Amino acid sequence: MLASYKAIENSPDGDDRYRGRSGPLPIRTRRPDELTPSLNAFIDAAGYQGFARVADFNGAEQAGVGPYPLNVISGRRINTGIAFLDDGVRVRQNLTIRGGVEVDRVLFDGSRAVGVIDAFGHEFRADLVILSAGTFGSPAIFMRSGVGPAEHPLELGITVVADRPVGDRLQEHPFYYNVYALKPGANTTHPAGGAILWAASSEAEPHDLDLHVSATHLFDPNQSPTGGAIVLAVAVTQPESIGRVRLASRDPRTPPVVNYNLLSTERDMRRMIEGVGVSRRIGRDAAFAKLIEMEMTPGSSVTDDDSVKRAIVEQLDVYAHPTSTVPMGLEGSGVVDAFGRVYGLRGLMVVDASIMPFVPSAPTNLTTIMLAEHIARHCLGPHQGISATRRIAS
Repeated sequence: MLASYKAIENSPDGDDRYRGRSGPLPIRTRRPDELTPSLNAFIDAAGYQGFARVADFNGAEQAGVGPYPLNVISGRRINTGIAFLDDGVRVRQNLTIRGGVEVDRVLFDGSRAVGVIDAFGHEFRADLVILSAGTFGSPAIFMRSGVGPAEHPLELGITVVADRPVGDRLQEHPFYYNVYALKPGANTTHPAGGAILWAASSEAEPHDLDLHVSATHLFDPNQSPTGGAIVLAVAVTQPESIGRVRLASRDPRTPPVVNYNLLSTERDMRRMIEGVGVSRRIGRDAAFAKLIEMEMTPGSSVTDDDSVKRAIVEQLDVYAHPTSTVPMGLEGSGVVDAFGRVYGLRGLMVVDASIMPFVPSAPTNLTTIMLAEHIARHCLGPHQGISATRRIAS
């Protein structure tokens, strides 16, 4: 994977062995002088709590605390549309970009995909169909097309094309907000983010980092009694819990039913409680506490594991990193192979976060872009690489 990551990255930071220099996606690591006082205080406090300082989270070591890399330039987040679909790509004669097209299902001739049909009944024919509708969209399109657990399409009167475990392995990072009101003299909240702690829980597998605490100001300041707040966002980054996605109806405009099933194993819950404990110890450290007016959530009355667990269940959120509903795997247990090709169906690929076999411990944005680059390079002809990634991204 390293070569594909490097191919998409454009960064002046870090070590040449790990970082790309000439790709289309700019990545910059925040400098301490760019961070707010409370973000720097979080880093200092985590260091005093015994965690190592990390200079480059995209380098050789990730265990510890420090500023993190972002695809943000001059305050603007650079998405794939900006980085890959530049003016030179958009004017290509062999590329048509259509907005406002909602795909209903894939069209099949036997076991071969021959195109797609949209919600208005318009057909788009193709020799190769690549779905990139995301962890909820791609399985929904598949199930409306008759590709999924056989009993589910049949329940909705859909003819089964292929019995595949679509929608069965949904994973997501459970996410808890440990929020602190900043003292009036320290309530600067720009930039909103830029510091993180990666750590191993007491139950982590060897060499794994299954917890993180991300410090941001992504919180409505009007909800803080001082007009400023900092969030220490705790996540179990390698969860065991498995959810699923199913159709609510055959109508492509009806959202699918999503059951995250978060923290459904005892180990996941224990690790989340442990992560909140790590976050609160940092919150109490003198280097951080000197800037804090009060802990807003879970609050000073929450002191033991049982009350922490209740607070987590009541206030739990997700990180918006869903994956694995059309997972890679061996034929039979997986839906696609290592390059996104759907088993048993010709002319059909999936290239998005749904094909990850399990949720990675990092945010899924860059991993998804890397998958597109990697699959393009290996499956769409020699020397395709970035140009093919741009084609997929469209």
